[in-house]
Order: sequence, then structure tokens, then C-alpha cells
Amino acid sequence: TDADEGPSGQVKYSFHRISERASKFFYLEAMTGEISLKDNLDFEEISSFEIEVQARDGGELFDTAKVT
Repeated sequence: TDADEGPSGQVKYSFHRISERASKFFYLEAMTGEISLKDNLDFEEISSFEIEVQARDGGELFDTAKVT
């Protein structure tokens, strides 16, 4: 969340670092930051993914988080 009012208070989310393989499985909702699956995962094929998500406000501020 961002306590600023107006455009500077609106946060948008995007994948900052994501492998081509992971991008086939995961979708990121830009307005809420919710990550969902595009397809089923097979733990025996791939046991984990590591993705970086960036949150950016309407100004110039941003931060990233690692999601495993």
C-alpha cells in the first residue's frame, strides 16, 4: 500500500525477474499484486520457482520482493 493520495498512491505490480519457464505458469494481476497459476504444476518436474515482483507507485518510488 501507499499512503500518498492521487496517482502517487496508486501501486502497480509487475514481474521484475522471471524465467521464461516460470512465465508460462504464473500470472500477476497488475492492480492487486495477486499471483495465480496459468496451468497446473508438477512437483516431480520442478520443485520450486523463484520470481521477483516489483511494486511501483505513480511517482518514482518502487521496491521489489522475492517470491519462492
